[in-house]
Amino acid sequence: MKQFVLAFTIIVSTSNLIFAKARIPIGERVVLNTVHDLPDTDEFKLDNGNYLNLATLHKEFNIAYILPLYITQEPKLVGYDEKTERYFDLPESELKQLLLTQKLNQKDLIGLPFYTRYGAKLIVILFVAFLIWGNLPYQKPKVTPTTV
Repeated sequence: MKQFVLAFTIIVSTSNLIFAKARIPIGERVVLNTVHDLPDTDEFKLDNGNYLNLATLHKEFNIAYILPLYITQEPKLVGYDEKTERYFDLPESELKQLLLTQKLNQKDLIGLPFYTRYGAKLIVILFVAFLIWGNLPYQKPKVTPTTV
């Protein structure tokens, strides 16, 4: 029994040390989202043999990669190679020609989802509101005893 308790204590204490080193990433990051898969033809074939797609590129300040608090750079359309995860800035004239040939609308492709734009802000505001609500002093109603 003593060996079990000793082993359990060692495992618990070392796991706490490991988790203490884990950090929640906070800061700015670049986000690439594929918005249109271009046809796999020679016209869109890259030098490395992969094919070009259209993606939006924007920068956001976020917490733990899942709570985007605000957008630091508005989205723009770029060429994107998914296999190598590289993006290419396309000249405005080539981008317009590409959108015309593919019959795409730039405004439809470049929009950000509601959660990316506003959702995390609402979650943070609700979290702060609950913290404030929990710290407000609460007075219990005074009950006066009565005899029956």
